[in-house]
Amino acid sequence: MPPARPRLLYVTDLAYPARGRRYCDEDIFLTARLRRAFDLALCHPRDAAALMDAFDAVVIRNSAPLLEHREAYEAFRARAAERGTRVYNQLTGRADMAGKQYLLDLTAAGFPVIPTVDRAEDLHRLPAADEYVVKPRLGADSMGLRVVPADRVRDEMSTAVREEATGDVLVQPRVHFAYEVSFCFVDHDFQYALYAPDPGRRWELKPYEPTVRDLEFARRFIDWNTVGHGVQRVDACRAPGGELLLVELEDLNPYLSLDALDDTGRDDFVAALTASLHRFLAAH
Repeated sequence: MPPARPRLLYVTDLAYPARGRRYCDEDIFLTARLRRAFDLALCHPRDAAALMDAFDAVVIRNSAPLLEHREAYEAFRARAAERGTRVYNQLTGRADMAGKQYLLDLTAAGFPVIPTVDRAEDLHRLPAADEYVVKPRLGADSMGLRVVPADRVRDEMSTAVREEATGDVLVQPRVHFAYEVSFCFVDHDFQYALYAPDPGRRWELKPYEPTVRDLEFARRFIDWNTVGHGVQRVDACRAPGGELLLVELEDLNPYLSLDALDDTGRDDFVAALTASLHRFLAAH
């Protein structure tokens, strides 16, 4: 008999109505390709904890913002830790996987990130700006994000803290950037970059050819993070001075925008993901 193939539980919310993206199309494509190498089943995030014991590993993909099912996610993490379940991405990340604290940590450490504070008394640490962005610490997908003029930012922080069920808020200067660009990595290997030439159309993406300095920028955040096996997306903006600034380090379930790649690009990504999953399973 041929050797048994690894069994993967692929966690996704196919029905999540993401703005400007179709999670379901991406996951239908990926699971169809991964089935060539693995025995695979799909499940909703709320069902993962109950089903995961029957599989060799759990792959978390387009499972929507955690706010949609935070209790189920926390129960899943607790059960995975208790059972020693292999989870991909590894649940060791300290970026979006753990909330937005990393934006404060990276700001304090002097990394090239949009400056961020979480207290009104620290607003003086931010660069002067006409407008500021106030958003929940546990927000995602622009949920709860507000743009306010400088003379109202203190009041808006107080209002947001009272109204947001997710807890306290973060404040950043509003950066009038030239464009946003995303760098995709599998494990610590760069795969591709995409950018949105029109800042008003975030998800109308085109291939981007990164410079050596661009990749050095992106790798700093991959190296800083603590995910050995997994897919990560480094989102940045091109600031008015020409430098890149980190917007987000997505290390839990980054949307991959595979539809913006050509066939060769998609094939290369699937090959890298398949190889990474095999390494992950062999190492544990």
